[in-house]
Amino acid sequence: MAPAVAAGGRVGTVEAPAAAAAAAASQKKPCACGFQVCACTGSAAVASAASSLDMDIMDSGRIGPAGTEGWVGVELGPETDESGGVVDDRPVFRTEKIKGVLLYPYRVLIFVRLIAFTLFVIWRISHKNPDAMWLWVTSICGEFWFGFSWLLDQLPKLNPINRVPDLAVLRQRFDRPDGTSTLPGLDIFVTTADPFKEPILSTANSVLSILAADYPVDRNTCYVSDDSGMLLTYEALAEASKFATLWVPFCRKHGIEPRGPESYFELKSHPYMGRAQDEFVNDRRRVRKEYDEFKARINSLEHDIKQRNDGYNAAGVHGEGQPRPTWMADGNQWEGTWVDASENHRKGDHAGIVLVLLEHPSHNRQYGPPASADNPLDFSTVDVRLPMLVYVSREKRPGVNHQKKAGAMNALTRASGLLSNAPFILNLDCDHYINNSQALRAGICFMVGRDSDTVAFVQFPQRFEGVDPTDLYANHNRIFFDGTLRALDGMQGPIYVGTGCLFRRITVYAFDPPRINVGGPCFPMLGGMFAKTKYEKPGLEMTMAKAKAAPVPAKGKHGFLPLPKKTYGKSEAFVDSIPRASHPSPYEPAETVATDEATMAEAVNVTAAEFERKTGWGKEIGWVYDTVTEDVVTGYRMHIKGWRSRYCSIYPHAFIGTAPINLTERLFQVLRWSTGSLEIFFSKNNPLFGSTYLHPLQRVAYINITTYPFTAIFLIFYTTVPALSFVTGHFIVQRPTTMFYVYLGIVLSTLLVIAVLEVKWAGVTVFEWFRNGQFWMTASCSAYLQAVFQVLIKVIFQRDISFKLTSKLPTGDEKKDPYADLYVVRWTPLFITPIIVIFVNIIGSAVAFAKVLDGEWTHWLKVAGGVFFNFWVLFHLYPFAKGILGKHGKTPVVVLVWWAFTFVITAVLYINIPHIHHSSGAKVSHAHHGQKFLGWP
Repeated sequence: MAPAVAAGGRVGTVEAPAAAAAAAASQKKPCACGFQVCACTGSAAVASAASSLDMDIMDSGRIGPAGTEGWVGVELGPETDESGGVVDDRPVFRTEKIKGVLLYPYRVLIFVRLIAFTLFVIWRISHKNPDAMWLWVTSICGEFWFGFSWLLDQLPKLNPINRVPDLAVLRQRFDRPDGTSTLPGLDIFVTTADPFKEPILSTANSVLSILAADYPVDRNTCYVSDDSGMLLTYEALAEASKFATLWVPFCRKHGIEPRGPESYFELKSHPYMGRAQDEFVNDRRRVRKEYDEFKARINSLEHDIKQRNDGYNAAGVHGEGQPRPTWMADGNQWEGTWVDASENHRKGDHAGIVLVLLEHPSHNRQYGPPASADNPLDFSTVDVRLPMLVYVSREKRPGVNHQKKAGAMNALTRASGLLSNAPFILNLDCDHYINNSQALRAGICFMVGRDSDTVAFVQFPQRFEGVDPTDLYANHNRIFFDGTLRALDGMQGPIYVGTGCLFRRITVYAFDPPRINVGGPCFPMLGGMFAKTKYEKPGLEMTMAKAKAAPVPAKGKHGFLPLPKKTYGKSEAFVDSIPRASHPSPYEPAETVATDEATMAEAVNVTAAEFERKTGWGKEIGWVYDTVTEDVVTGYRMHIKGWRSRYCSIYPHAFIGTAPINLTERLFQVLRWSTGSLEIFFSKNNPLFGSTYLHPLQRVAYINITTYPFTAIFLIFYTTVPALSFVTGHFIVQRPTTMFYVYLGIVLSTLLVIAVLEVKWAGVTVFEWFRNGQFWMTASCSAYLQAVFQVLIKVIFQRDISFKLTSKLPTGDEKKDPYADLYVVRWTPLFITPIIVIFVNIIGSAVAFAKVLDGEWTHWLKVAGGVFFNFWVLFHLYPFAKGILGKHGKTPVVVLVWWAFTFVITAVLYINIPHIHHSSGAKVSHAHHGQKFLGWP
């Protein structure tokens, strides 16, 4: 089946005024790349150990304001613009250290708790329990693992920092008075796999927010990957591109935030930020009406396509059993998946498609028409150009492993390399939209500074809407994003977490960084141990000396490529585009964005199912294959080469997505993540064996990420055995002493204080910290445990692991209750273990209570510690218990009533059933005269 090819497209020309060219030639350029502010000529990082006097001295060298504690990327040497004027040399972002009043006690307490925990374990080892040696050995192993995993989690957090982009400086440097900009190009990838599980209205809103973002229109291209190959997705994007001609100018005219229409029109208040307030109300009313009609068309697309197909197929000759094609609006057959699936036109078996929905715009502003009878909105002072929009559906064939999202991202990388070939790539999931129109500029701030040429990617935190106000299942996960990732930014950088990530394109092509400094602000001397003065492999980033000597980088063993040419596939056009993808580039910028027939045909070719055969895609190049968590592994591969990453958290939030608030979907999501983490541990990507270019504490962070699910094994033991000890009479600690309580008290109290300090410097609330702990308990007892079993089965029996796509469609009645899906119960085996843990702890506490009431145990104070621990477990599993009760869980008292009922029934049965009572009582009464009950549960 011949692939579908979209030809045509406007061919734009990059302006280069003769006067500006002459002025640039007469000036002494800082680099042959042609960029006035670039990363070619070196960098510097200023450590924060200087005193105020030192900073006063350094202030004369433009390192930073006197008295600051932050270390900043410093841009050396004066920069000039095209007219010869001096460009503001302030950095485009600033780096701020956490206040010492929070950070220093935080570090000290980590050290104190480590000592106390070590002494506690020594005490435990020296005080054996001869009556239950298996219990003693198992508990020692569990306590050692808990301490080890806590240390893995805390060590990478020793140097948390804040990075703040300076958008004013960015505008001053790159934006010109005539409205054009020299900001680097940016390709935005949006991936979707199923328009029924991932609502097409969400995808359309994501695309609309991208088209309306505040970034140079001619340097911003949006690519949408549709792995289903369905006409439904394409026509939804076609409708979105039509509505964008109204929505985007409206956003620019009135400074609309957020720029996803669905989220904007759901706001109760609309703070005005534009320049035509008197027209705002009428304009908004008109756009709102158009958006409602747009939604109606989107929601009726499925029916319209079926109706169109019936009409075309009825007019044609189709006998019984003959294929029934799916028809586009222009009367052509759809080359992808048909509504009535047939050979070569079904999911997993269809041709490749690359279609341009919005052509590349011109490089000059184009103002809209004034208000008229046909056009009630006045856009005469608004630039109405739209960014380029491309639909991509890669070819799929039976028997070919298409590698899910990782394969889609690699196909988009190749197709975009032939078309726009922007030096930077931003990837977003289809349910994420741009909430802050300045988000793209904020991310670019961390890519264009002098010290930024070694930055591989910039990770934004994931934020979600539609989550219930209590965040019952910790969907926001801010402890991870604002705690762990922010802290890693002080080392080698945050890990890649799948969406909301801005990449330097050449890192995807396996290029090495121009230099390596893994020390960071906390360990600057350490970086010097691994620094490289020049490339061992050919690279694109040039030093000043090389820039003066040659207009292009010197060829290496593989020409201008870091790997053999065949590694990138059999496409000469694509391979030729690779060296031109760097920023700053030694090549002249492309004068056109090619969308001619030959280029579009080649774009279809590079997305073919067989294109990656015998290439390095998925292994040495691009997103990594054969793992559930391709995001983490891809970022890890970049870090071990010496690349760095940065964390960008801005407010209003950069991107907002949709989270599964249903308990079952949430646990399946965590199961997929934890399984992928363990897969990394048992693969060649194990961070224990990573290169020496990996920062030591960055390695610790990756080890923690790949081993945390093992906690489930020991946590199941600790959440059940202490409760069962009340029934069996065997306890973990036989005879606690004063030092035992001292060590235990220090370990617990320091843990609490460390958590409070971490909450303060991370900027999260104590409630979020509690919610995170509660869901950690739920996930450990369910998803983590199953992940361990699945990965062990895969390793031992070599069986592949597959997961279903997480559904983002609500199943509850959202009209009556926006959080109705929270109370929908979908049974899964993942529920079994937490339910058992809940009943074991209730029964254990009830038995202890019954024994005290019945006089079997007179030392009730010694029971209190174990009962308190049981209730601590129940408290952490309370959200789970509330979730499995479904609609009844809306009333929190119901959970407590069920727990109390189970507790009372168990206690009454224990006291009144003679067989259990007498047999157990005889055993324990003997313990009153011996040493059995002197233990700690």
